Amino acid sequence: VQLQASGGGLVQAGGSLRLSCAASERTFSEYVMAWFRQAPGKEREFVAAISWSGNIAYYADSVKGRFTISRDNGKNTVYLEMNSLKPEDTAVYYCAADPGPPSRDARSYDYWGQGTLVTVSS
Repeated sequence: VQLQASGGGLVQAGGSLRLSCAASERTFSEYVMAWFRQAPGKEREFVAAISWSGNIAYYADSVKGRFTISRDNGKNTVYLEMNSLKPEDTAVYYCAADPGPPSRDARSYDYWGQGTLVTVSS
């Protein structure tokens, strides 16, 4: 599975961004999708994950209520809508895929995109 993340950029605190991750796999609906992020000098951390059909989503406590993960299986794409952004959200955001089950552990995911940088200024 090849994953291509996009949508990162520079935004002011309180602003919004939407990340997209397009997958090459025709059987996209057979993969759990997730977003992770890695800030400079820190370990990669879980942000959100979504089940195969998109009916169940999981969030890190730090983004719950501000971020929304969704997927469009017809377009082989997963999204991360990010609102009320904070400077501490600054990181490279990675999308990941795995046959499942959903996990908050990065080691559970076999396929990774290249990352897209999100910078939130104060």
